[in-house]
Order: sequence, then structure tokens, then C-alpha cells
Amino acid sequence: MDFIGAYSPDHLRFLLQGFGVTLEVAFYAIVFSFLIGVVLGVIRFANIPVISWLVVLAVETVRNLPLLLIIFFTYFALPEIGFKLEKMFAAILALVIFESAMISEIVRSGLKSVDKGQIEAARSSGLTYMQTLGHIILPQALRRMVPPLVSQFISLLKDTSLAVVIALPELMNHAQIINGRNVNYVIPIFAAVAIMYFAVNYALSVLSRRLEKRTS
Repeated sequence: MDFIGAYSPDHLRFLLQGFGVTLEVAFYAIVFSFLIGVVLGVIRFANIPVISWLVVLAVETVRNLPLLLIIFFTYFALPEIGFKLEKMFAAILALVIFESAMISEIVRSGLKSVDKGQIEAARSSGLTYMQTLGHIILPQALRRMVPPLVSQFISLLKDTSLAVVIALPELMNHAQIINGRNVNYVIPIFAAVAIMYFAVNYALSVLSRRLEKRTS
């Protein structure tokens, strides 16, 4: 194990460049999957005829597929029907598709956890269903969703490592490139990778606990 050679300035800089790509992919995937997941979760909760059934079908299908398969589909299969995506866009799209399905279930469960008595009281006071959903149900549900949502975002960040299969220049890809140069770098480099993932995920966990305390 050559720690000195593994942790040379060039190698650390190369790892940080890959980690920057990892964080960028995770950021866009979190934002878009959250927005889409909330919409899908609300549709499922609202039981809109036909539309809700189609959403359930799509969500359950995606939830029961491996993320790796979805990554392969966005990068290798979509070009066969005329939609060729860059590696980063393919990875983000795959993550958004997969995580939106997961988040929609969290949102639906959160909405269902709100006391029905509050819904009935809001409707009897003259609020429409959409007003009740937007002003009464969703704000309360979102506070309860904070822990599972953050947990899902942590999983999303870790799942970005699967994009190594399409040679996206993210953290794991750069780690493999360095390891390919010298077998004595494997343990030190993977240790550095683990520390980087841990630092960000632990920060998200701490943020989740603080938000949970503040909103409780």
C-alpha cells in the first residue's frame, strides 16, 4: 500500500474533479426527482380516474427494476430510437426516473399520514380539494417526509457510482483510472473515496436530524 504515491497532489486533484461530477449529477437528480416525485405522489394520493392508475403502473414498474438496467437503457437503448444522450445527461435521466418513483411513494405515504379529520374540517370550512391539499395536507406531510426524503437523497448520491458502467467521469471512474496505474494504490484510493462519500452523506444525515427537530 503506497499511501504517499496514492495521495499525490495530482491524484487528489483528479479524485476531486470526479467528485465534483458526482455532486453535480446528484444535485440535478435530487432537484428534478423531488419535483417529479411530489407531483406523482400527489396524483396517486388524489385517486384521479385513469391518470392515477397509469401513474401507479409506471411507478411500480420502475420501482421493481434495477437502477443499473435503467442506466443502460438511457445510454445504450435510447440512441436506438433516435435519442442519443451525453453520459452525464443519461446518468441524470436514469437517476431521475428511478428516484422519482421512490420519492412518489414517500410523498404518498406522507400525505396519507395526515389526520383525515383535518381534511374534513378544511372542506367543511369552504376550502376546495386543491386548496385543502396545498394549504393543509401537503405542508404537514412534507415536514413528516424530511427523514425518509433525506435518506433517499443519500441513497441517490451513492447510486451515482453506478454510472461508472457508462464511463461517466465521476468519482468511482477516476478512482479506477488511478488504481489501473498501480495496484499498490487500490486500498488508499478507495479509502479516500469512502471518506468523500461519508463526509457528504454524514452532513446530509446531520441536516436531516436538525430539520426534524426544528419541524417537530
